[in-house]
Amino acid sequence: MADEADDLDLSTLDDDELVQQMHEDLYDGLADEILEGVNILLERKWEPYRVLTEALVEGMRIVGIDFRDGILFVPEVLLAANAMKGGMVVLRPLLAETGAPKQGSMVIGTVKGDIHDIGKNLVGMMLEGAGFDIFNIGINNDADAFLEALDEHKPDFLGMSALLTTTMPYMKVVIDTMKERGIRDDYTVLVGGAPLNEAFADSVGADAYCRDAAVAVETAKALVIERRKASSAAAG
Repeated sequence: MADEADDLDLSTLDDDELVQQMHEDLYDGLADEILEGVNILLERKWEPYRVLTEALVEGMRIVGIDFRDGILFVPEVLLAANAMKGGMVVLRPLLAETGAPKQGSMVIGTVKGDIHDIGKNLVGMMLEGAGFDIFNIGINNDADAFLEALDEHKPDFLGMSALLTTTMPYMKVVIDTMKERGIRDDYTVLVGGAPLNEAFADSVGADAYCRDAAVAVETAKALVIERRKASSAAAG
């Protein structure tokens, strides 16, 4: 697909063809083409939120499915996510101006003693591609760092990552500290990393375990829908 895209004038495509081509360019990690496509759609008077959802989010959804199914691998998904981020540079300020709806928001970081960040960054980029605001606080975060970020950003979710069996128990320290300060129920806590499993997530008091970035997106979106239904029921 990439060779064909090199010779393709995106401006000659109609809207539907252009969006389809952008899905393919995202899949191939073609950042320049994604940026060009975003600008063309905006010039055609597309609303920024429509560009985000139909061109970028839907494209990343396809990437996420193939990642989950083992067709794509981490390096390829990182390329796709980076291509998407180029388009987001243009769209983000426009979305802020228009007050476009967001899926939700998340503070995400690797726990104390752990400096692994590729998986965490991939989760963050794919969630951003799915319409979430992401506040990535990096690696080696103690409980205070997580709580300061929660206090500053007031997200819907807290995401914690660990790749070492020696650091994964620190997730319980963070959750216990949240309980001590009376804020545990204010946030949905997602945990992930190679040595984790659902039983571990349950044992530390997390709301969900996410096996990989694609599952993290699916889980977060499902929990947002669940929470909105609960809010509507309570209001009704």
